[in-house]
Amino acid sequence: MAWRAMALLTPASSGASATARPAAGQPKRPNVKAAQALAKQKALEKKAKKYKLPLGELAIFTQQLASLLNAGLPLVQCLEALQDQTEDPCFRIIIRDVRLDISSGNSFSSSVKKFPKSFPNLFISMVEAGEASGALAEILSKVASYFEASVKLTKKVKSAMTYPIAVIGLAVALVNVLLIFVIPVFADMFKDFGAKLPAPTQMLIDLSNFLKPAMSFPGFLTKISIIHLIAAAYFGWVGLQKFTATPKGRRVQDQFLVRAPIFGNLIHKIALSRFCRTYATLIRSGVPILRTLEIVSSASGKTQIEDACAEISRHVSQGGQVSEVLAANPFFPPMMKHMVKAGESTGNVDGMMSKIADFYDVECEATVSALTSLIEPLLIVFLGVVVGGIVMAMFLPIFQLGAVAGGVN
Repeated sequence: MAWRAMALLTPASSGASATARPAAGQPKRPNVKAAQALAKQKALEKKAKKYKLPLGELAIFTQQLASLLNAGLPLVQCLEALQDQTEDPCFRIIIRDVRLDISSGNSFSSSVKKFPKSFPNLFISMVEAGEASGALAEILSKVASYFEASVKLTKKVKSAMTYPIAVIGLAVALVNVLLIFVIPVFADMFKDFGAKLPAPTQMLIDLSNFLKPAMSFPGFLTKISIIHLIAAAYFGWVGLQKFTATPKGRRVQDQFLVRAPIFGNLIHKIALSRFCRTYATLIRSGVPILRTLEIVSSASGKTQIEDACAEISRHVSQGGQVSEVLAANPFFPPMMKHMVKAGESTGNVDGMMSKIADFYDVECEATVSALTSLIEPLLIVFLGVVVGGIVMAMFLPIFQLGAVAGGVN
């Protein structure tokens, strides 16, 4: 009986072993998950080389790095800790590469230079100054404060712009609905009158007739379709982007933005605040003035400040002062010129620049609040005029029904 049981179990056990282990000549099945993970990792590493880090993420990273350095941790250990807690996969790869580069003997500034999209010139120059002075943690704290102030101001401006953009978009959608679906009903009703319609009503009907075929599929072969309108808007936007990418286009754009009726004053104050804040932060950290002006010029984003920085660099190289150039430039207000001159006479230019930046930050917040409170009633009036004008234009023939109907007789 024991022999018979062994005979019955032997084929099953041998079949199981043959199933568990492939034959010697049979190829192994590839690990699909491992291959997908490897491909994803390679794609992230390729993306990390050109990854543009958001300013808010950079501010958090800089503040955390400064706090860890102040706690006495080595730089490599600080980067390792930040790498583990970073949720952004591309930024995690960047921190890893920077950490490995430092571990191989390179400096922190030379390591972050390999990622110019993620770390701006301001950050790199401040790191260089911190390495030269031995106060890297203190300087990184100043940079973090600068980044946080910039992010805070940007968020306030964006939040102020969200409401009017949403209302204008709703108004455009509402007007299109009226023109395409509502006005044709009135147009069919007015055909029976047989008389000439008022000019506002006829203009709206003509505009509706222009847009109505654009929304119907058969009409796009003979008339301008919505596809043509979208294509024209797209190519116009691309052409504008290419023009503003040229030096002449940038200059025209910056002059227009600063002189814009409603938001021009706010854009001007933001540019002045960024100029003063960057200048004060760099000078206070020990960066040479010519290098400071170079960084301020590239970080400003305005051609007016770039021209002023180039002129200041030439003037300072010849032994002049910053206030002398600012006094001759109409882009900078008189208050700023006098404060910079007072700072030069007392040897506290960075302190004066910091106070000017604080002043314009407060001015920007007040301007944003004023614009927000002003835009709301203006948008209400705008909506009332547009929608009310359309309604009045369509009901105008009904109000004049007697005169219009009399023309039939």
